[in-house]
Amino acid sequence: EFMETTENQKVLLTLKEAAEYFGIGINTLRRLTNKHTSLCIFNGNKRMIKRKNMEKWLLNHNVLDC
Repeated sequence: EFMETTENQKVLLTLKEAAEYFGIGINTLRRLTNKHTSLCIFNGNKRMIKRKNMEKWLLNHNVLDC
């Protein structure tokens, strides 16, 4: 679940994994990471969400400004 810490959590999540983990739609994640590029990295054309960065960002924002 969101914000639980375990030793085996992934550092990077695919868009699908992040959508399930955070409860946010894939298109919303795409728009959000287009605007806030520190929340993801690209592996070729595959966008990978930085889990810890996204967790911190979501905790500090009341509105998804995408």
